[in-house]
Amino acid sequence: MFNFLPGPVLFLLSSVLLVINTVVWSSFIIIGGLIKFVMPIRVIRTGLSHLMNRFMWAWALCNGGILFLIAKIEWDVEGLEGLKPDGWYLLISNHLSGFDIAALTYVLRNNIPMLKFFLKKELLYVPFMGLGCWALDMPFMNRTSPKQLKKNPRLKGKDLETTRRSCAKFKYIPTSIINYVEGSRFTKEKHARQGAPYRYLLRPKAGGIAFTLSAMGEQFTNLLNVTLVYPDAPDDVLAGVMHGKVKRIVVRIETLPVPEVDDKRYFNDAECRAQFQRWLNGIWQQKDEQIHQILLKHDSHQLVKDKPANVN
Repeated sequence: MFNFLPGPVLFLLSSVLLVINTVVWSSFIIIGGLIKFVMPIRVIRTGLSHLMNRFMWAWALCNGGILFLIAKIEWDVEGLEGLKPDGWYLLISNHLSGFDIAALTYVLRNNIPMLKFFLKKELLYVPFMGLGCWALDMPFMNRTSPKQLKKNPRLKGKDLETTRRSCAKFKYIPTSIINYVEGSRFTKEKHARQGAPYRYLLRPKAGGIAFTLSAMGEQFTNLLNVTLVYPDAPDDVLAGVMHGKVKRIVVRIETLPVPEVDDKRYFNDAECRAQFQRWLNGIWQQKDEQIHQILLKHDSHQLVKDKPANVN
């Protein structure tokens, strides 16, 4: 609707609208979270959790409305068939930008429960967003580093206990948990520094999935392998979207069975960990090829589109 405006104007407009959208729905969620915090009756607490998830759904829907105002985006989505809003899902996805969360919550809002994230403890103090995520029962993690573990061996197993306590909150309400297994957003600098064997991905880390599966693997309906591609976006995807420069977003969702993780074996058996890592590496290798084919197809279509018509 407003995509005819200059890029800087679109950036300012989208920034204001996104801030307003986040502040409004976060405020509702925080109020609900505070009520739930002091409410001793589990049935009412569960009802409040459902209500706050609907507020998050509204946030995702409004994000889609903002995108409609500032850009003509073509959503190319495959793999939604068979997904259920009342299921339990663990998602793994490549990670490209700060826009990824908004894109996936919008695409999946009607097909699976609203997404939950494992967050760094420091994010709790981000205005509105931090308390909103707390109210939605998103787990805030303070991971024990190998250096800390070496210094204090008694910390061994503490991260797993923390994960289990966090995931226990999801026992009574359908939940989708997303894990960005690369641990960081993709950049060309990080890719070169890692020497990753993939063209478009960083090396995946199996530890986060293993923690989640060992804590609540029996509850998950399926594992969802999500691939996200912005074929025409600049390196800074979020800025590109807010300037109205992104015209197409590709999402591919593959439904897989949930792998079993025996936490006693996984955390004590090096070969068990290596086997699980090889399984994840295989998925990442296929994902890398999938992204390659999506980009090739986009480039070929763009060449045909840009080719001048024959003049007689």
